[in-house]
Amino acid sequence: MATLDCRSSRPDPGQMLGWLPRLRRYARVLRRNREDADDLVQDTLERAWSRMGYWQGVGDMRTWLFSIMHNLHVDALRRGRLDTVDLDGQAPEVPVAAAQAEWLALRDLQRALLALPAEQREVLLLVALDGMAYAEIAQTLGIPAGTVMSRLSRGRERLRQLMSHEVRRPKS
Repeated sequence: MATLDCRSSRPDPGQMLGWLPRLRRYARVLRRNREDADDLVQDTLERAWSRMGYWQGVGDMRTWLFSIMHNLHVDALRRGRLDTVDLDGQAPEVPVAAAQAEWLALRDLQRALLALPAEQREVLLLVALDGMAYAEIAQTLGIPAGTVMSRLSRGRERLRQLMSHEVRRPKS
């Protein structure tokens, strides 16, 4: 199995496969559709593989791969070629079997995350799910570290507000 050492001095193409689960998870957040997310992961790995020679100057494979994915996603949005799926009226997918209360909490969290602006949601999920440092996120998204901290702070606060609203909302 490929090691996940982010700071290796020479490129190891097999190392990309070690990041596959995290890439898939982030792609699912960006695209909200399993097939589109898989296409984005494939495009990311293809781009990374074809430009492996550039990786040596970067040093951190995780940041490099997430940057490629983010840029491919943004490019698709700009071109307007990204197909979106209306999730209203569809039950959210839950990756694990959960008890009813846990499922309801996951549904409320998903709704609250989807209500956040995309910029805040991306930063929040990169910190919470992938444990990326602010500097890595800044490099991945091509924004200053201060912007990362600001988006994270606003995203967390807005998420708290949305979740407390979900809890207090009367049951229908």
